Amino acid sequence: MQFLKINPADNVAVALTDLYKGEQLIVEGKAITLLSDVPAGHKFALSDIPEKTHLVKYGYPIGHALQAISQGDWVNEKSIRTNLSGMLDYVYLPQNVSVEVPQSDLTFKGYRRRDGGVGVRNEIWIIPTVGCVNGTVKTLAENLRKETQNKGVDAIVAFPHNYGCSQLGDDHENTRKILRDMVLHPNAGGVLLVGLGCENNQISEFRKLLGEYDASRIKFIETQKTEDEYETGMQLLRDIYETVSKDTREEFPVSKLKIGLKCGGSDGFSGITANPLLGEFSDFLVAQGGSVVLTEVPEMFGAETILMSRCINKEIFDKTVLLINDFKEYFMRSGQPVYENPSPGNKAGGISTLEEKSLGCTQKCGKSPVKDVLMYGDRIQTQGLNLLSAPGNDLVASTALASAGCNIVLFTTGRGTPFGTFVPTVKISTNTDLYRRKPGWIDFNAGTMIENESMNEAKERFINYVVRVASGELVNNEKKDYREIAIFKTGVTL
Repeated sequence: MQFLKINPADNVAVALTDLYKGEQLIVEGKAITLLSDVPAGHKFALSDIPEKTHLVKYGYPIGHALQAISQGDWVNEKSIRTNLSGMLDYVYLPQNVSVEVPQSDLTFKGYRRRDGGVGVRNEIWIIPTVGCVNGTVKTLAENLRKETQNKGVDAIVAFPHNYGCSQLGDDHENTRKILRDMVLHPNAGGVLLVGLGCENNQISEFRKLLGEYDASRIKFIETQKTEDEYETGMQLLRDIYETVSKDTREEFPVSKLKIGLKCGGSDGFSGITANPLLGEFSDFLVAQGGSVVLTEVPEMFGAETILMSRCINKEIFDKTVLLINDFKEYFMRSGQPVYENPSPGNKAGGISTLEEKSLGCTQKCGKSPVKDVLMYGDRIQTQGLNLLSAPGNDLVASTALASAGCNIVLFTTGRGTPFGTFVPTVKISTNTDLYRRKPGWIDFNAGTMIENESMNEAKERFINYVVRVASGELVNNEKKDYREIAIFKTGVTL
C-alpha cells in the first residue's frame, strides 16, 4: 500500500512510502498525478483546495490553506496554517461513550506494597532534597551497587536534580510534590532521601507530606548534621537493602496496573500506527479495571473538545476546561504563541499544525470516558482514564506521569529517543525503519500495522509485551541505565 486516506471526509492522504513527482495514484477510483515528491509520512491533496479552505485529516480540520493547493500537491507546514488562536469558550456536550472490550484473566507478577499499591519493579532509590547533594547520592548509589552487586533487588538508582532551594511559590511546591510522589511510588522497594540541611526543602517539613510511611523502607539523612555522611548513608542503605531484598513477586490481575501515555518525536505515522495502538491498549486496560493517564496539555489543543465530550459529568468537564485554559494562560503570561507547537522534527516527519499533532496525540487514550483530571504532582485516585496537567516536554511529562503513580510509561515515537524516566519507559516506534535503525532505543515496533499486521494482531502482541515488562522484563532505558527526572519550573530562581 502506497498511501492511506484515514477518514472518508479527508481531503488529504498520507504517503506510506516515499512517492515521486509524476506518479499516478488511484484514490477511490479517481486517478491523481503527483505534482511533487511526497516523503513518507507526509500529506498530499486529494482535490483542488482553494486558499483559506480547511484541510481535513482524521475527519477534522487541521488548518487552512495559505494559498490555493492543487490536487496532487505535497501539503506541508509551508502551505497550511493553524486555525487555532487565543482562548475559547467551551460548552459541555456529552457523548454516550460505550467501548466494547472483552474481559480478560491476564495477570502479571508484581510486588505488593503495604499501602495497597503494586509495583512492577523492586528498586532502591537515593533521592536528594536539593541539587547541592547530587554528588553524594551518586556516590552512595555506586557504593551500594558495588557492595551488593544488585543481588535481591531490581536496581539501585540515584536521581539527581537541580532544585529544592532558591525556589518560590509553585516551583517550590512542585519540587516537593514530585519528590514526595517518588518516595511513595510502588516501584520503589526502599528510598533514602538525602538532604543538605539549609535548603528550602527541609526534611522536617517534607516528612509531613508523606503521611504514614514504612520507616523500614523510607529513611532520611541531613548531611550538614552528620559527621560522615557516606558511612551514615551507607548504613541506612544497608538497612533498607536488608528489607527490600526479601521482597518477591506475586501474581496480580492487570487491573492493578497504572500506565502513562506519552509521545515524542512524532511523525506522520504516529496517528496511524503507534498512537491508535496505545488507544486500543488503553481501552483494554480500562475495561479490566486498570488506569491510564494522558498528559501533554499543549498537545491537546485543537482536540480538547473531543476529550471534553467524553467527560463523565459536568464536574470533570469543568476540570478539563481549567486544565486547558490554565496552560493557555501560562503561554500567554510568558508572551509565547499558544499554537506554534510542532517541532522541526515533527514537521520533517509530516506534521504541519498543532491540530494535526493533537488529533494524533490524543488517540493514545482510546475512546474510554474521562474519569478524572489531575493537576501537576497529583496522584491517581480514580480508576480509568485520567488527564494530567504537564507540558509536552518529554522528560518533564514522563516524570509527571510516573509521579502520578504510573508503573510504566508507554512512549510512542517516529523519530526516536533513548531517554527514560524513573519507571520503565517503553519506546514504541511508529515505523519499521526506526525500529531497525535503533534497536537499542526502540522496544516495540508498531510500524508493522502499515505492512502486514492487523490492529487486533498488533494489540494482542503489545498487551502480552506490556505484561512481560510489568513482570520484570527490562526495557532499553533500564538496560542502558538511562534514568532521569525533570521537574516543571515556571517562576524565578533566587
